[in-house]
Amino acid sequence: MENENEVKNEIKKENNLSPIFSIIIVAALIIGASIYTMRLLKNQDVETLWHSARLNSQQQNEASLQSGVELPVKWGDLGVRMTETGVIDKVKFENLYAGRGGLAEADKKLLYNIDNGNLVINSKNSGVILNMLWAFGLGNKNPILENGPMMDKNYGGAGNFASTGGWTLAQGNAMTHYSMHSFITLTSEQQVLVERVAKNIYRPCCNNSTYFPDCNHGMAMLGLLELMASQGVGEQDMYKFALLVNTLWFPDTYEAIKTFFVSQNIDWNTVDPKEILGAEYSSASGYQKVLSKVQPQQQKGGPGCGA
Repeated sequence: MENENEVKNEIKKENNLSPIFSIIIVAALIIGASIYTMRLLKNQDVETLWHSARLNSQQQNEASLQSGVELPVKWGDLGVRMTETGVIDKVKFENLYAGRGGLAEADKKLLYNIDNGNLVINSKNSGVILNMLWAFGLGNKNPILENGPMMDKNYGGAGNFASTGGWTLAQGNAMTHYSMHSFITLTSEQQVLVERVAKNIYRPCCNNSTYFPDCNHGMAMLGLLELMASQGVGEQDMYKFALLVNTLWFPDTYEAIKTFFVSQNIDWNTVDPKEILGAEYSSASGYQKVLSKVQPQQQKGGPGCGA
């Protein structure tokens, strides 16, 4: 009888404790799930960044462009190095934006800090990012600038283009900085990658690929491709983020292209970014053909072909 009572008491204790154990287990699961979620958010890879930025509806897309897209490249001390070499004259640069409400604190950090993290681009700072990448693409030493179409004698020299003659925010003449500074040095494999991708990326302000960076958008895109290649970004991801950046620089263009795809029953999110960035859609002539097939879109603007 005594043994029987002991067993009953033990069962009673276990029954009393079981709710406590259940609460502890549930709490542990919730904490574990929270930690896992935080790790996912903290360690977003390129695919996560891409899919979170490339949203379906126009309302979601607008929200994404406002909040910003984190690019897979660290800026580090490039702003400081460019001001030290004179590719960017910080007085001229700040004066330019003084007339536009002034540089935001985040933009000043890109110019003056040495420990910047990944570049974040959105609809508000896309012009500043464009100008910084323009300066970088123009000043960083690269064979594309020295041996590519920019040096074709038929054009009268590399200094006659919008991407060179139009850069007025340097110390002295822009050509004194043209491909003159080794901000980053690519390996032979990285250089081949940049050249291959550059030849497949167009912009609607002209009919040339990034391999012929005769305007500010082309020179800035070249700079971005160099940064991505130097920091280990793969080819497919280079196209993905190039498209996101082009979308911010040319919002009207890509809204029209999206509308065209809808008219053809094609989901924008399923189209290869490389195809969208090609001459058929993203060149000046390709875009005009697309535009002729869609209704006029509401104009949203974007950074133009000047500083």
